Formats: sequence, structure tokens, C-alpha cells
Amino acid sequence: MPHESDATVSRSNLAPIPFECDAPFLKVAGELPRELNGTLYRNGPNPQFEAPGAHWFVGDGMLHAFHLENGRASYRNRWVRTPKWLAEHDAGRALFGGFGRKLPDAPTSTINDGGVANTNIVFHAGRLLALEEGHLPTEIEPGTLKTRGYVDYDQSIAGPFTAHPKVDPVTGEMIFFGYNAAGPLTAAMSFGSVDASGVVTRFDRFETPFASMVHDFIVTENHLLFPILPLTGSMNRAMSGKPPYAWEPDKGSYVGLMKRGGSAKDITWFRGEACYVFHVMNAWEDGNRIVADVMQFEEAPLFPHPDGRRTDPEKSRARLCRWTFDLSGNTDRFTRDYLDDVTGEFPRIDDRRAGFTNAHGWYACANPNRPFVGGLSGLVHVDARSRARLAQYVLPDGDTISEPVFVARPGDAAEGEGWLLAVVWRARENVSDLAVFNATDIASGPVALVHLGHRVPDGFHGNWVGAR
Repeated sequence: MPHESDATVSRSNLAPIPFECDAPFLKVAGELPRELNGTLYRNGPNPQFEAPGAHWFVGDGMLHAFHLENGRASYRNRWVRTPKWLAEHDAGRALFGGFGRKLPDAPTSTINDGGVANTNIVFHAGRLLALEEGHLPTEIEPGTLKTRGYVDYDQSIAGPFTAHPKVDPVTGEMIFFGYNAAGPLTAAMSFGSVDASGVVTRFDRFETPFASMVHDFIVTENHLLFPILPLTGSMNRAMSGKPPYAWEPDKGSYVGLMKRGGSAKDITWFRGEACYVFHVMNAWEDGNRIVADVMQFEEAPLFPHPDGRRTDPEKSRARLCRWTFDLSGNTDRFTRDYLDDVTGEFPRIDDRRAGFTNAHGWYACANPNRPFVGGLSGLVHVDARSRARLAQYVLPDGDTISEPVFVARPGDAAEGEGWLLAVVWRARENVSDLAVFNATDIASGPVALVHLGHRVPDGFHGNWVGAR
């Protein structure tokens, strides 16, 4: 295919695709590892209808499934048919704007549910769950991607459910939380756990220092940590036409620490300077310390100050940072130490080490040789023990990459032995590939590329579900 103009290369990959399809036989360049048998599920915003004032961030969820089996690849995509999606589909137009608010001209009979299930997709206790942080999980039928509906575990949970639950690799327990637990823009937070058989074993609630957008949290072998960072929520602002969420650095940062078997009333609050984190790479216990590697922003991106001013773009880029908490009682401050200066996001590990010390970590990064303009165009491999960058891979100019997902080799493979799977958008051709890397040799580039005949819009998160 001849290359298009440089203007074409500079376009983004945020626009939705207007179709669902099945592609049973995809072309493969290179050779897919024969041991790689299962499905990579990905989730991201793909608005069914354009709504005035609605950010791409809150578009309807669309699932993309790449199924790999014995060296072959197939693909299927489907919208998550939430109550919002079904209502708008029947109406033939948008009925909701940003953050699930009904549009002024929506019929009075319109449902009061703006859930989009667009952020993550996880498999636990036999259920495939599409997640976003404002609503209950939405169950999806594996393979077909048919939407089965909300899951409340026999009415054992209610309210918001995080897009980033943590699954304990030893017990199989899934630990979760939800912010805005007492209603929109409130300071209440819920948390709980679902055991390996799918039974809710705990569901509780507590008050945080202030209402905050809490996208992710920290889980170790014996502790839970809840970051309350100064991207604040305010109903007063929202009611007066100002930003519902805004950057208020004067409030500083809080992290609440609780023992996994303890009570919410015993939470200890650590303090720190203003910062923001969407995603945690991993955390572990080290004697009387807890260490957490996170992707930290000096100022929150995507959201303004309360008066509408933008945050500083130079400070609104994430870098790998290590947080350390002293549990000996000597201080209520936590320390922060940047481990690298490369801009990146979407950190992942070998999930068999979740909550324990890990050697390997990966994340999507920006091209270090060009000004950062929002696109992630490469991968970084880091050694958490030595704090060193082990390797980096950068795509051709204009191309972008999704969150990398680690898949271990079958059997009792050592940590990091396996593959990284990531979806790559080719800007010149305007199509997407599924790239398969040797996880410990990303600098050599993909060992295989699965070619898709259309593009997969930039999205958020995904996970691998093995054939077994």
C-alpha cells in the first residue's frame, strides 16, 4: 500500500468504528507461538451516537476479542449492550451526555442509567466481566461477546464497582472498591471481596477525606491502600455549571491503609504532596514497609482546575514512580521517587506476582525522541529490583500502541517467561495489528503480527483468558 501524506500520519485513533463484525481467519506475519491458546479481550470507548459535550472518555464500551489457537487467529467485536446502549439504539439517537447525565431533550420515560461498561474486562470465578467505575459489573458471554447484564452476586453488592479489581494469585480472591459509594460526587467509598468460587465474602463502606476520582488502588499480601488524590468531585460545582471533577492541589494527597482482614474504622491515613495516579503497576511488603510502583502525574491530565483553567501539559504526563510507606509509626508521610523519566501509562506485570515482589514490569510509552502529544508509541521493560530500564521498543512515527498484556508460557514458567500482547494502530494504513512480543526481548520487535482489516480505536484495558 502506498504511504499517505504526513497529514494522515498525524491524525488520531480516537474516533469510533460504526460496526460489529466477525473475522474468522486473519493473516499472520511471522509465526504465532503454538502454546499461545486463548483469547485477548480488550475494552474501550466507542460511542454509538455522538452526544453534545460528551467526552470520548465516556463513550459506550466496545469489546474486541482476538482468539489465538494453534498458530491461527480470529477476531470478533461487539458493543456492550448496557441499558443506556439499548435505550439509545431503540431511539436512534443519543439520550445521555457526559458522565451519564440525561440530555435535556431526552424523553421523560428514558431510563436513569448512563452506564457504559467501557474500561476493562476481567475473568473471575467463571464470569467474564466488562467494567467501568460508575456501575456494577456487566457479565459477557465468553466467545460470543453477548451481554448478559449486571452482576450483583445475589444482591450482595451495590453501587459503583472499580474497573481495576485485584485477583490474589494465591487464593483466587477478587478484591474491589467503589468510589462515590453514597451517590455521585460523594466522599464515601465501598470495598469488598469475592472468593474464588464467586461468593461475596465482604462488603463494607467508609468515608474518605474528600470526594475524589479514584481509578485504581493498591493490594499487597496483607494490606489494602486507597489513594485519595486531589482530582476532586463537587456537586456544588456540577450544579453551577462548573467542572464536576477538577484539580485542587492545595488539598494534597492521602492514602488510606487498612489490613485486609481489618476494619474500615482502623484505617491509617498517610499524607503526601499533590499528585495523581490512574494506574498501579504492583505493590508488595518489605519488612515494616509497603512499596508500590505507580505511574504518577504531577498534575492530573484531562481535567481542569475548578475555574476551568487547564493543567500544565508538561506536568500532566505520567512517569514510573515508587511510593514507600513506613508502617513502624514513625511518620504519616509517604515518600515518592521517580524511577524513570520516560512518559508512559498502562503498566502491567506477570499477574502471578500481583501483591508480591516482582522482577519484571512493562508499560506503554511515548517516543522519547519526540515531543509528547498524547499518543503512546512504544513499550518499556523494567526490572523492579534494580530500578533499571531493561529494554525499549518504539514504533514507526505516527503509530500507537495499547496497554501490553503479559501471557505466561504454559506450565511452571518462571516469572516473565512468556509473551506480551498489544494492539498497534498503523497510522498510514489506518488499520490495526495484534503484536506478539517475546516478553523478555521486546527490543527485537514482534515475533508475530496478526493483521486486521480495520482499525481498533484507542481504548483502555484488556486481559488474556487461556483456552482452559
